[in-house]
Amino acid sequence: MNIILNIIKKEFSQFKRDPKMFGIVLVAPIIQLIFLGYAATMDVNNVHILFLDKDKTEESRNFIERFESSGFFSIDYYAENYEELTEQVNKAKVLVGFVIPNNFSKNINRNETVKLQAIFDGSDGNTASIAAGYITKIISEYSQNIIMDYREKKGMKVLPVGQISAEVRTWYNPYLKTRYFMVPAIVGLLLSIITLILTSLAVVKEKEIGTLEQIIVTPIKPYQLIIGKLVPFTIMGFISVILVITMMNILFGIPVRGSVTFLLVASFFYILSTLGLGLFVSTISKTQQQAMMIAIFGIMMPMVYLSGFAFPIENMPKILQYISYLIPLRYFITILRGVVLKGIGIADLWQETAILFLMGILILLLSSLRFRKRLD
Repeated sequence: MNIILNIIKKEFSQFKRDPKMFGIVLVAPIIQLIFLGYAATMDVNNVHILFLDKDKTEESRNFIERFESSGFFSIDYYAENYEELTEQVNKAKVLVGFVIPNNFSKNINRNETVKLQAIFDGSDGNTASIAAGYITKIISEYSQNIIMDYREKKGMKVLPVGQISAEVRTWYNPYLKTRYFMVPAIVGLLLSIITLILTSLAVVKEKEIGTLEQIIVTPIKPYQLIIGKLVPFTIMGFISVILVITMMNILFGIPVRGSVTFLLVASFFYILSTLGLGLFVSTISKTQQQAMMIAIFGIMMPMVYLSGFAFPIENMPKILQYISYLIPLRYFITILRGVVLKGIGIADLWQETAILFLMGILILLLSSLRFRKRLD
């Protein structure tokens, strides 16, 4: 036990001599949280739109006013012809080019159907789809007002008929903000970076400077070296989790609604996986550059893409959905969002927790055996 404690003290002494390491553990998570929390959003609050108004009547101006007053659109241009509209869309100056045809007002007054044209820049399909929803709603409300005015002018009574009315309530994220979805998952991302990458770099650094060979020839047993190496990174991982959870509440007003204790236990199970993966990377890397490249491009990027961090797993091809079951971050992000946003606990998340624990033990055990074999 004393040997393990001495190795842990040695690791912390190395951290103390390297102020950059403390910066990575204490400052980098907050900076990453701020950047990702504010930048990683898919909300569409301002749609740049252009109008080609061929009618130029009071009726068409009132119609355009509906877009301006909705709060979602910014009218940047009024084109004079199709060429100008096409040029602005091609240059990505506007997302939507909207064409109001001739006789817009005249056809409405004749009670005839008016065909409008909306041309979208579909290079960003998600944003275009959301903007199309805004436009559809505005046109629907405008058409409804025309019908009501017509009935009033004609003195037509509205016949009472049965209707279907749905009262929509959104739980956990009432304003449907992307930030609420992304920020809790950032905890998992930062924990992966700190425990996986730093572990692999620290061990490979010992190889490069030759101190690992000096340790091997001492009476220290392999399991003592492994535990002594991994414990400091586990502690730093917990410090980062607590730091990020606290700042998440202060900066973005997203508190942990569920049990913090359960969240920390789940974090420990996840750390087992990332420490194991970091140890594995250290066994197949000869230099810190190799370790960094393998950790980021070989492990981190696939984990981020396939874990549901940003992209819904349900929308992926079946083969990728099956592969995602092998990603520990998938289960940890489910736990994070469940505990932070929904306030649920072990009763609802026991399956994810059990899988995360078993995967953590298995990965860490296999990586430790490989690391021990290399030492022998």
